[in-house]
Amino acid sequence: MKAARRASKVESAQLYVVRRSEVHGFGAFAARDIRKGETIDEYLGERITHDEANERYVHRDFNDNHTFLFTVDDHTVIDGSVGGNDARFINHMCEANCEPRIRRGRVLIVATRDIAAGEEIGFEYNIGREDDDPENVDEIYACRCGSSKCRGTILWPPTREDSLQGD
Repeated sequence: MKAARRASKVESAQLYVVRRSEVHGFGAFAARDIRKGETIDEYLGERITHDEANERYVHRDFNDNHTFLFTVDDHTVIDGSVGGNDARFINHMCEANCEPRIRRGRVLIVATRDIAAGEEIGFEYNIGREDDDPENVDEIYACRCGSSKCRGTILWPPTREDSLQGD
């Protein structure tokens, strides 16, 4: 796939390539062995407010689970579909091999264990549940990572009941 690509400041050599994924659509795959603690990339895109993100996607079909939005903090969301880079293709995995780390407003994707060349790169999305989620939200955001430890969803908390217990 040839996606419009913007290089990040942390990129020194191509650590991964984007290709079709068994997990979901396209995915990021290690182009070489990646060491635990190594920064894989920076998540880039247009920086907008939460209100702007909500307004931008207000007419989106509720059954569409495709999102490139990354919450940085209470004020900022990165929309990877606008001016983003290939980091937007890193899929959710319940047994993640990397994690996003927010440093001074930048979202760096860092390996949490050694990743072998050819292995798909993934982190836990933990998309927050909302009070107005549709009834079929768990079907919409079902996880397809295939792990024996799969939670079955890319949402957090994993079940509606868990989210209600916090009230």
